[in-house]
Amino acid sequence: MAQSDQDEILVVDDEASVVEVVSLYLKRDGFAVRQARDGYQALQALGQRRPALVVLDVMLPGVDGLEIMRRLRDDPAGTVPVIMLTARSQETDRIYGLEMGADDYVTKPFSPAELVARVKAVLRRAQAGTPAGRDEQPLHYGDLFIDPVTRLVRVQDQELELTATEFNLLWFMAQHPRQVFSRDQLLENVWGFSEYVDPSTVTVHIRRLREKIEPNPSKPVWLVTVWGVGYKFVPGNAR
Repeated sequence: MAQSDQDEILVVDDEASVVEVVSLYLKRDGFAVRQARDGYQALQALGQRRPALVVLDVMLPGVDGLEIMRRLRDDPAGTVPVIMLTARSQETDRIYGLEMGADDYVTKPFSPAELVARVKAVLRRAQAGTPAGRDEQPLHYGDLFIDPVTRLVRVQDQELELTATEFNLLWFMAQHPRQVFSRDQLLENVWGFSEYVDPSTVTVHIRRLREKIEPNPSKPVWLVTVWGVGYKFVPGNAR
């Protein structure tokens, strides 16, 4: 994919009214907007120029949003942030989208102003260069290495591909070893908001991180569940 245009948002939805209203609100906040009305148009737009962020509906004619999400994450340059739009009845699709690497989701019907706020929050996380400032030093816990400046993560000298949200979640927890965080606290500190967001978003991202960094994701040693409370990062559990 081509070089990203930092302020350009690709809005993908087959409902013309949704596309126009979302585009209007984004433009009011200074974003450039491209539009796609089906999956084929979306793939063509992504192939031409990589946007700063994609607002992606799940239910699309031609190629659905979940397939587009999968193709994005399979691409070596597929770290472009994605906010998925889902109907309230599509909980399975929402969870699946998050598991495939979506950074956030918004359920229909939604407030356009809220969606713009979500876009800004996701872009802040993705474009910060580092979630905590460029003077931060790398963390090295046994076989796990995390560099916040280059956003590089290695396990046993193998470089891992994390989405922006996955990296920020891991970095935040690694900076606070053994401290227990509830899902709402993680939403506030990593996502930048917790209102209107299903806490299962955190659960899905934790699961995705475990699949990437843990020797046995079903028996995690780094990202540990504290039942009834939340999660903690345990630094002493080197492989």
